[in-house]
Amino acid sequence: MRIDIVTVFPDYLLPLELSLIGKARAAGLLDVRIHDLREWATDRHRTVDDTPFGGGAGMVMRPDIWGSALDSLLRHDDDDGKSPHLIFPTPSGQRFTQRIAESLATAEHLVFACGRYEGIDSRVPQYYREIGYSVSEFSLGDFVLNGGEAAVLAMIEAITRLVPGVIGNPESLAEESFSGEGLLEYPIFTKPPVWRGMAVPEILLSGHHARIAAWRREQSLERTADRRPDLL
Repeated sequence: MRIDIVTVFPDYLLPLELSLIGKARAAGLLDVRIHDLREWATDRHRTVDDTPFGGGAGMVMRPDIWGSALDSLLRHDDDDGKSPHLIFPTPSGQRFTQRIAESLATAEHLVFACGRYEGIDSRVPQYYREIGYSVSEFSLGDFVLNGGEAAVLAMIEAITRLVPGVIGNPESLAEESFSGEGLLEYPIFTKPPVWRGMAVPEILLSGHHARIAAWRREQSLERTADRRPDLL
């Protein structure tokens, strides 16, 4: 999988060199490239934003700068006959979910556009959608961040851990929260069996796998009903 990220703060994405994603990049499973949007600016100050039409606070990122950047990255797949998926993180987007992460994990090329300030001119995603590209606008939740970089880090981690070979034991993905039936994961425990007076549930020490599985499902249902009844 190839992933391109366009941002005005490339160093914000340095965590993608660490942990499992870093290892997957070193192993050639992921090709992650980070681009500074200011490389496509045309003035000596490398300006990428301007005041909003209609007035209002803040600055809006210019469509001509973003258009030049995205054209150059999307052309890579046009030449190879592939179809890249363009993603804009935005508070006004569709809620990003595990199901979306699963669908994007099969993509060959993802391009992330990290907005800043008041965001990217709305014509940018509209233009690429109208000329035939797959375009998505995603939100992590009902809150606002200073920019798209933090959201992109979260989405990339959610997506790439589902790419075959990135997680050492793929069976560990099956019982996680939101996977399978879409329930929250059951409580988990490890050694020591008693910690500060709190004991591990006896059923987990029984060695009876069928009863353990039933207990875990019951716990998942109870936890989901208590914390996220909307998932039931």
